[in-house]
Amino acid sequence: MQHFDYTPRGVCSRAIHIDLSDDGKTIEAVSFEGGCNGNLKAIGRLVAGKPAAEIASILEGNTCGPRKTSCADQLSRALTEAQAAIAQA
Repeated sequence: MQHFDYTPRGVCSRAIHIDLSDDGKTIEAVSFEGGCNGNLKAIGRLVAGKPAAEIASILEGNTCGPRKTSCADQLSRALTEAQAAIAQA
């Protein structure tokens, strides 16, 4: 398992914690610090076991109110960065 911590920007959550499979292709777990607790716990449950690239594509560009991003969009960015880091390793 590969663990990644991401600091989101422009949203209420303060951190995103991601566990990916060894090859980085499958999300094993996601948790958020801060933000809308119930909604973000639900996102974590919904994405567990799913392909990281697919989830990143689905959540990319999602906005929250007047913001140009959201916690879901930030998760998309975090997944993309995590997969890039695994590919470089």
